[in-house]
Amino acid sequence: MRDEWEHAHTDYTMPVQRRIPASLAESESDWREYLERSTPNGWLIQNNAMTEALVSGRPMDLLHVTRNIDAIRTSRELHVSTGCLVGALYCSPLVRQRNGLRPHNLGAYLMRTKPSTTPMVFEVVPDAPIRPKGVDYLHLGPIHLRTHRRYRSFLTPAENDQLDRAVLTRLRTASGFLDIALRNAVGHAAPASEFIDQLSDAVAHVPFLGYLYFEVLSEYLMLHSAAPETKRYAQAGELNNWLYKRLAFTAVDGMDQLFDLARFNPHHHRLVQLIEGIEPALGRGVAEYVRRRLSHLFARTALHPSQDAASVTFQGADLSSLHEAAPGLIGQMVFREIRYMPRYRQLYHCFEKSKALEAWDYWNVEGIPTPFNGILPKGEIGINPVYPRSAVRAWTAEQDSKGYLHPVEEVTAVFTPHLASWWAPPRKCETQDAAGDSRGEVTAIPAHWSPVNGVSA
Repeated sequence: MRDEWEHAHTDYTMPVQRRIPASLAESESDWREYLERSTPNGWLIQNNAMTEALVSGRPMDLLHVTRNIDAIRTSRELHVSTGCLVGALYCSPLVRQRNGLRPHNLGAYLMRTKPSTTPMVFEVVPDAPIRPKGVDYLHLGPIHLRTHRRYRSFLTPAENDQLDRAVLTRLRTASGFLDIALRNAVGHAAPASEFIDQLSDAVAHVPFLGYLYFEVLSEYLMLHSAAPETKRYAQAGELNNWLYKRLAFTAVDGMDQLFDLARFNPHHHRLVQLIEGIEPALGRGVAEYVRRRLSHLFARTALHPSQDAASVTFQGADLSSLHEAAPGLIGQMVFREIRYMPRYRQLYHCFEKSKALEAWDYWNVEGIPTPFNGILPKGEIGINPVYPRSAVRAWTAEQDSKGYLHPVEEVTAVFTPHLASWWAPPRKCETQDAAGDSRGEVTAIPAHWSPVNGVSA
């Protein structure tokens, strides 16, 4: 169990230590070397302001925005959410300056795009320098699968059968592309434009691919951008979060209502248009980057490290063998498929609290009161609600005309090991289960959903 959580965390200040499948054309170290040394902003992977603040051991100021400040005042409790930080209060860094607290560019984005929310300032006083180990939700698949196996008895036999049939049907439908991705990962390059179109079609059957697709593009934009805005943020030690936010909301209608990356699936021509619309010079190289990077990440996150990527095939494979060969992919698929079940609202805490408890234990042992999204240290940072060795204070805040935040009223509330109630607006989605029946009304949880006391932040 602990090995799985260690595998899901990345420390960019240390050499690569994660085990990966055999036969991959490029190692994780190869990619780290390329990203850090051959991209304009790669130096920020190690030398960013957030990492420096973590390892300093000094008090950290964090921004959180909430729509439900009255509930927090009344209950005097702070609940955390699931999502990319597993079970933490979703925040972004603040920097103390003479004129006030300056938001990280991610926080500035949240402040500008969520005007009906109340900004809160949290001061976290750690007991020691914090290990800069970030959780990478793309690597949580084995943990999702183990959790499902542990609580499989909570589902009815019919629900378990439906889940297995749905996962297997989706795998069989997308197996051609999944094998293409593995072949690319071991060095058999396909034409980039064809790869992107096949990827786009496969997202509907394997929604996890939409998350991979988006995160690869986010990485590409943040590390390769040479825009003045990006350079300005880099001078402050920050990767530019506005780039991938623009990408998401331009690519998918209604993404502002439900941040659901299972719907992120631009075809090749549309992909180039999207990237050129954000930064024209980056359009030409994006397809080949996605082909190489997504194939590599798919092999790493889908397959068990003991596997040889050159010998794995998804075509014709049965579910039990794929549980052993590709636990990461099966776990991610189960995690997303189970959320479409009618009873998931009632079962949400059973599955998600189990993972949160494990994450909290890992963070406490590792000395991490403020976990962050470790796909890249881009500023998505949270507060561990049960860290026993740090002090946390909270205030409501006001923003001045120059964008600085100023604490106004201290909020008397304590963190509790409680996940905010599951909620997300319903959406229409036509899918086919293994029996061929159409299921209409389904609900999905946003990737970076971050509520407090049951209300989305």
